[in-house]
Amino acid sequence: MAVAETPVYQEIYRFLASAPTHQEILDFRPTDATQQRIHMLLELNKAGRLSADEVAELDEFEQVEHFVRMLKLHTRQLMREE
Repeated sequence: MAVAETPVYQEIYRFLASAPTHQEILDFRPTDATQQRIHMLLELNKAGRLSADEVAELDEFEQVEHFVRMLKLHTRQLMREE
């Protein structure tokens, strides 16, 4: 299986490979550059001006956001169990 090489996945891989604490996981936020890119894509989407590649990129951001939300939820549950 190939590893996704896109910037958003690379950001998540680097973060998780750093062995973050529970609190660091809960505090995780995308970089400013990533947040700006998401904002730009959302604005283009509202205007109906996304290219096919940008649609795929926005979908990828949504998938990663869902993964991070689930990771944070799981982390909160682990913390309550400790």
